[in-house]
Amino acid sequence: MPIDEYYMDAALEKAAEAESAGEVPVGAVIVDENGLIIARACNQTIGKSDPTAHAEILALREAGKRAENYRLLNMTLYATIEPCAMCMGAAVHARLKRVVFGVNDPRWGAAGSLFNFSEKGLFNHYVEIMGGVRETECRRMIVDFFRSRRKPGS
Repeated sequence: MPIDEYYMDAALEKAAEAESAGEVPVGAVIVDENGLIIARACNQTIGKSDPTAHAEILALREAGKRAENYRLLNMTLYATIEPCAMCMGAAVHARLKRVVFGVNDPRWGAAGSLFNFSEKGLFNHYVEIMGGVRETECRRMIVDFFRSRRKPGS
């Protein structure tokens, strides 16, 4: 199994955890330069009554604590959906090496869909982007979640 798919599977596990809690099923993990997952998180905006409690932000906070540094140099963020402007902004500030995501988000995505925070020269730090990892599984999870929310009587 390719390495990016392995880590995206870990993010998908966290997304399933979010879904079980009634949250939008988004999961994220952060991997250090040695290939160790140092942070795992899922969306908790509803449970925490916090609009910033996106999976990516929570994972970045945990990784910063574990690394004892706000700069997460040479680390990779894996997220099941393309990060929004808030999350991509945080990724740039954290100086992540890479952001890998599962499915594009044409309404909120800031890694190339709606905005492109990874454009070279836009900020003082460039983050490599890779999308489409485990895209089918990531898309299915998010689409099924919202489809079930739109059913009459639910």
